[in-house]
Amino acid sequence: MRAFDYFEPATLAEASAMLHRSGGRASVLAGGTDLLVQIKESVRAPAQVINIKKIPGMDMLAFDAAAGLRIGALVTTRAVETSGFVQRHYAGLARAVTDFASIQVRHRATVVGNVCRASPSADSLAPLIADGASVHLYGLSGSRAMRIEDFVTGAGRTAIAADEIATRLTVPAPAPHTGKVYLKHGRRVQMELATVGVAVSLTVNEGRCTEVGIVLAAVGPTPVRAVHAEQLLRGQRVTDALILQAAHAAAGDARPISDVRASASYRRQMVGVLTRRALEQAMEAATCAP
Repeated sequence: MRAFDYFEPATLAEASAMLHRSGGRASVLAGGTDLLVQIKESVRAPAQVINIKKIPGMDMLAFDAAAGLRIGALVTTRAVETSGFVQRHYAGLARAVTDFASIQVRHRATVVGNVCRASPSADSLAPLIADGASVHLYGLSGSRAMRIEDFVTGAGRTAIAADEIATRLTVPAPAPHTGKVYLKHGRRVQMELATVGVAVSLTVNEGRCTEVGIVLAAVGPTPVRAVHAEQLLRGQRVTDALILQAAHAAAGDARPISDVRASASYRRQMVGVLTRRALEQAMEAATCAP
């Protein structure tokens, strides 16, 4: 392992200044489940590692019926997985982080870190995007927020600036009668990268879809919003036939590739299957939701 300088800033301003002075040669440490492995395997060789664990307020996980969900940069996937209000109001996200890696990794890995990793198969990204989540950034020029679907710009790439730190995620509070589902397909049930993932957030009123988000994982360089499927559903009465149409449309929106885990044609077929199942489950949950 190559040597690096190690810092523990006490404030966001101090951390941002360190990042700026490093000239792009520093890495931020939160959970460290990706970073430390990559350093050990010489995939990354930062000159500096900046540990943000001593910055106050970064471990906040909170829900408010008006403001929605807040996930600080130090909140672990395990904390989100076991949170009662996440399970109750954001079932798709709760399912996604349950499927994430091993229990040991989930106790250290952070949800914000998973977003910043920007892997095409990241489990958290699809449900967060379907739920309309935003990432909040702090840098020398101040704070800003942007939607996660705009933040992730490519495989392993984001819109974060060299001096910026992702401080938290915020997710809007769900509307009444909203069902949220995340379904993941892989060769194994646990400890497996998604071959295909589908996240759905569906709001209904008297059987009619008033709002919907459908986001596909592992079928493009970034999470793919199934816009044509959403357009078919929005404003319409949800029937089995319409769900099947939307599932076919989602398969058409996918941009899969062939690799060692699956062919492009198989992934596209599974997008249709999982989208149909996710919409059916979300419709049932929305009908039962208060």
